[in-house]
Amino acid sequence: MTTHLISEETKGVYVISPTPFADNGDVDHDSVDNLVDFYLEKGIDGFTILGILGEATKLSPEESARFMLRYLARIDGRKPAIVGASNPGTDNLVRFTNDAMEAGAAGVMIAPLQGLKTDEQVYAYWERVLSRIPDVPVCYQDYPQTTGVSTSVSVLHRLIDDFPNLVMLKHEESPGLTKITKLRERSDSGKGRRISILVGNGGLHLPQELRRGVDGAMTGFAYPEMLVEVCRLFFTGDANAAEDVFDAYLPILRHEQQLGFGFAVRKEILRRRGAIATAHVRHPGAALSQRDIQELDELSSRLERKLAGR
Repeated sequence: MTTHLISEETKGVYVISPTPFADNGDVDHDSVDNLVDFYLEKGIDGFTILGILGEATKLSPEESARFMLRYLARIDGRKPAIVGASNPGTDNLVRFTNDAMEAGAAGVMIAPLQGLKTDEQVYAYWERVLSRIPDVPVCYQDYPQTTGVSTSVSVLHRLIDDFPNLVMLKHEESPGLTKITKLRERSDSGKGRRISILVGNGGLHLPQELRRGVDGAMTGFAYPEMLVEVCRLFFTGDANAAEDVFDAYLPILRHEQQLGFGFAVRKEILRRRGAIATAHVRHPGAALSQRDIQELDELSSRLERKLAGR
């Protein structure tokens, strides 16, 4: 297995993968193969597993380990894969990180511990974590809407300067365009190391974020080919064409991005597209009503008409 580690130069679309479940709630390992193949067919540049979309907090340690091994085996080194390793216990985080890297991961994604309030608390947490995995490339998951932890630009600057294994930021703060600009202004002026920035939130603000200097997307939108095409067009200099592609998908993207409820929508779209066998979301989680299904039918039909007429 060939492993391509993530780095400060990483760019493109790293799809956040769901964890497929059977209707009885068990992890559906058979759907893993279909899911990996689906994403590869859509042209993605890499994978991220066991994140928030992956319902990682609803999995037992044994389920997480088995799922990771199955997923990485199916990828078989064809594309890099980042593994979510967040854990309230630092010893557990370090242990799982080492297991993931041994299994062929390209790096790990870690979110700050919930409950951190001040800049010094945030820095101290990361100082301890990053110091214990110095040889592992780390992606900082900055998603305060879910973690409740706000990370200032000044703290990020300190961490980037002090820890070379911090190579990527998954930027999901919203609104957050100003944070991107401040990070890029510093590195562009030679005052600090430049790291990779991939954005989440479904890609809801992707065109503007690309204009601000990000390197791509790390998110789970159920039409990853849109993200791939938008990034490709933007990086080849045709930003207006990229915006046009983005606009066609915007209604369904916006609908899918509803917090919590959007998980169920996204899984249902992936089910319809043949990527997973069922759209089951583990409890506690949303389930779609008949009206929700009808609404999704309407949005899907609208997208199909737009794509046909493009």
